[in-house]
Amino acid sequence: MHVPLVVTEFLDRAVAHYGDETGVIDQDKEWSYRQVNKRVNQLSHGLKALQISKGDKVAYLAPNGLEMLEGFYGVFQIGAVMTPLNTRLKPEDYLFILNHSESKVLFVDYTLLTQIEPIRERLTFVETIIVHGLSQKQEEEGQLAYEPWLQSFSDEPFKRAEVDETDIASLLYTSGTTGNPKGVMLSHRSNYLHALSTMHHLQITDEDTLLHVLPMFHVNGWGSPFYYTANGAKQVMQRKIDPAEIFAAIEKYGVTICHMAPTVLNMLLEYFDNNKDLLAINQNMRIVIAGSAPPPTFVKRVEEDLGWTFIQVYGMTEISPLITTSKPRRQHKNMKKEERYQTQAKTGYAMIGSTVRVIDKVGEDVPHDGATIGEIVTRSNNVMEGYWKNAEATAETIKDGYLYTGDMAVVDENGYIQIVDRKKDVIISGGENISSIEVEACLYEHPAVLETAIVAAPHEKWGEVPHAVVVLREEGAATEKELIDFARKQLAHFKAPKEISFKNELPKTASGKIQKVQIRKELWGDTGRLVN
Repeated sequence: MHVPLVVTEFLDRAVAHYGDETGVIDQDKEWSYRQVNKRVNQLSHGLKALQISKGDKVAYLAPNGLEMLEGFYGVFQIGAVMTPLNTRLKPEDYLFILNHSESKVLFVDYTLLTQIEPIRERLTFVETIIVHGLSQKQEEEGQLAYEPWLQSFSDEPFKRAEVDETDIASLLYTSGTTGNPKGVMLSHRSNYLHALSTMHHLQITDEDTLLHVLPMFHVNGWGSPFYYTANGAKQVMQRKIDPAEIFAAIEKYGVTICHMAPTVLNMLLEYFDNNKDLLAINQNMRIVIAGSAPPPTFVKRVEEDLGWTFIQVYGMTEISPLITTSKPRRQHKNMKKEERYQTQAKTGYAMIGSTVRVIDKVGEDVPHDGATIGEIVTRSNNVMEGYWKNAEATAETIKDGYLYTGDMAVVDENGYIQIVDRKKDVIISGGENISSIEVEACLYEHPAVLETAIVAAPHEKWGEVPHAVVVLREEGAATEKELIDFARKQLAHFKAPKEISFKNELPKTASGKIQKVQIRKELWGDTGRLVN
């Protein structure tokens, strides 16, 4: 028997087994899964009334909230394609994505309307703009207020379009270092199998309460609207990154799990250090980290200071996105603490459903010596169908049955992968390869360093050298010389930063990932290239 793997099944399961249980909490309002499902049906009926049909693109520009979550399922019932937009882009970026994706309907939060207004007249496919958070009295020409519009439709079960598992479910745009963003096409099958694998490795159950810290536009919130819904877990919406609010929500709602980037975790650790009088911290917490490699000191602080369980995962938009976890395997549970923290900070080993290799330039697996660098490639059910309207980029990324990630890594004797850098972030100084991640981990050991990013800076003699951009905990808490000397005591001298810039903050994506390309552009100026 062949039953298509379609993600609408996840909400069906939640309604069947947890229909009257709390499903979503948003700004202190609660909805059961049955109530959420009724709103999803209203949304699908509304989209049908707008002539949206199978294969049409429906875009969302919104923070985490009930409206965003119900969008996934309401759009999927039509057989349409969910196109979430990064909330921190510029109007011209939205113009490109909305026109390139051929999105016909745009749902936008009222707080983000100012990002759409400058480009509205140049949108070639968007026919309807529906605004979250507006009343009918606030509607302007060409806008519909979401809640009144939604409530005008029946909540009776919607007759779904016939959807095959290979049909595209979501179209996600990734920003590269050059050129326009690429639209990643993920099928129902990819999202479904990713959900099954990830829920297993994160041990998701109906007793979990997720705080949606990671934006849901970011690779479908790492697929979280799917596998937490399937398990009937409570989902608490966090609309902005605010450490005080996050700690308060964890306490108030008994949150058991959060997903976030290392920079957001760093904000929580810093807030905790400055607020030792916090209410009792929920010890039944797992913190799931991805986006960039965290230093082992983060693992130690999470597990010893906060008493939470640290889980490192790895992936990318093109893979739905997660394919590895660093949770120590059974045979490695007896490690000493420091060794275990080092292991937990690694990229890890393959999740079920993914083959993950690190290969050299001729396609051979690198030895498990923790030193030989290769590129991570994967063969997985999670892999995208390709880049929307970009066959050339697709062919460059998927070759010989594998997706090439562009991440450079080593493999230790136990088979744990450890990323040493993105291809573009490896610093080649005088012919020597330097891992920016290694240097960053060193500087994070200094008590004055709050955040840091290591990038290549141009150099006449060596071509390029490590340059550190540092945010200090307190102004003047450390000097450039002090930090360089500190690094030289722990690293080979050629790896230590040659100079340091001090900043009040580092440029970040909406998910909290540090944008190194912006830092490099500042250092390389008008050279027209970012390497020597």
